[in-house]
Amino acid sequence: MRQLTETDQDAIRLAQDPQFGRWLEQITTTGGCAHPIHLTGRTTTRDAATGEILHHYDTRNEPGERLLVRCRNRRSSVCAPCSRLHAGDTYHLVQAGLTGGKTVPDKVREHPRLFVTLTAPSFGPVHGAADGKRCRPRRDAGECDHGRPLGCPAIHATGDRLIGQPLCPGCYDYPAHVLWHANAGQLWDRFTRAVRRHLATAAGLAQSRFPDHARLSFAKVAEYQKRAAVHVHAVVRLDGPHGPGTPPPPSASADLLITAVRAAARSVVVRSPYSPAAGEHALRWGTELDARPLRATDNTLGLADDAVAAYVAKYVTKGASDTAAGTDHRLLTWDDIAAVPATPHVQALMRTCWHLGGLPEYAPLRLRSWAHTLGYRGHILTKSRAYSTTYTALRTERADHHHAGLQLPDTPDAITDTHWRYLGSGHTPGATLIAAGIAQDLATNRKIAREVFSA
Repeated sequence: MRQLTETDQDAIRLAQDPQFGRWLEQITTTGGCAHPIHLTGRTTTRDAATGEILHHYDTRNEPGERLLVRCRNRRSSVCAPCSRLHAGDTYHLVQAGLTGGKTVPDKVREHPRLFVTLTAPSFGPVHGAADGKRCRPRRDAGECDHGRPLGCPAIHATGDRLIGQPLCPGCYDYPAHVLWHANAGQLWDRFTRAVRRHLATAAGLAQSRFPDHARLSFAKVAEYQKRAAVHVHAVVRLDGPHGPGTPPPPSASADLLITAVRAAARSVVVRSPYSPAAGEHALRWGTELDARPLRATDNTLGLADDAVAAYVAKYVTKGASDTAAGTDHRLLTWDDIAAVPATPHVQALMRTCWHLGGLPEYAPLRLRSWAHTLGYRGHILTKSRAYSTTYTALRTERADHHHAGLQLPDTPDAITDTHWRYLGSGHTPGATLIAAGIAQDLATNRKIAREVFSA
């Protein structure tokens, strides 16, 4: 026994527990969650009229007198099973806004809808890969003020660590990069307002009258590029004045929406506060913009709804560490930056966040708190209120479906009393091994089921 590893010893200890079977049930119910939450407590449901106990549950009968529930972390690098569930919810959330369902009428598919990609501007030339072509060929390129070449004749392979790195870190505008990230949310807000303004102008309306004629809805996800700059993928939809249940004005079209999106992206600007250390920056969207219509009834034009929903769902589970553009945990000190397994470019962005975060003019941006994401703040996926359903509604629907199989008494006048307390989270070494095996088995079963269903 002493020759076994700590993980093996712990797995044997768990297997010998008389309640091991029930513990396996709990792990399976969480989908093999890598960092489950441990709760202790009870719930009791009584008939309000008679006081009769209709249902009672207490964790004192559970292994370790605790109940394990999902951590619900969206990042695949933290918990693959929960991130897979989150990706599924995201798919249904985005898909409902494209084709209907989940309280959204099916007619929404006939509304003008676009898949829009907005990028960050250039903060300096970086190495890139372009299908076997030379990186930055320049005849008589010369050198910058720091003595580095202004061009790069190399052909970078796909996995080359130089891709996305500045040709000259000294010439790269790190403050502008960080401040653009910190203000990306405000830039998006001004962009959507500008789209509405351009649509109102095209319809001959005052901007204040636009909500009486149409409504702009969206769902967007942020993705880090190789140069560690965020770009935004968004589904943009034009509805009637009361949301997806009403048709847009007869003059509305995908072409009109594309024109408004392009004009808005060129016009909006956010100015950072003046700083003696970094000056003032006019922050805009990059020149690379893509806006394509989504398919409605014609299967030959536009992007496929399912493909767009799957694309968004894929990126929502990625954390900063997955894209080598930061880390998934906050940095507490300056010295923590050196310990991050990242490129010198990413570490330079983190140090810039830390430096600018100490200046009073940038205090509202909380740059030090967001240094691990290179200054980018907020949720990876956001949506307008009327776009489609919510994560909460999807989780509630799944919980109701699960409870339907428990055959609980259906009493309208029932009163439920609950008391729960947090005990901790995570697994022991042996439990981690067993949970990973359960998660893999469940993933394999889902794959086989999909293949059988599609056959």
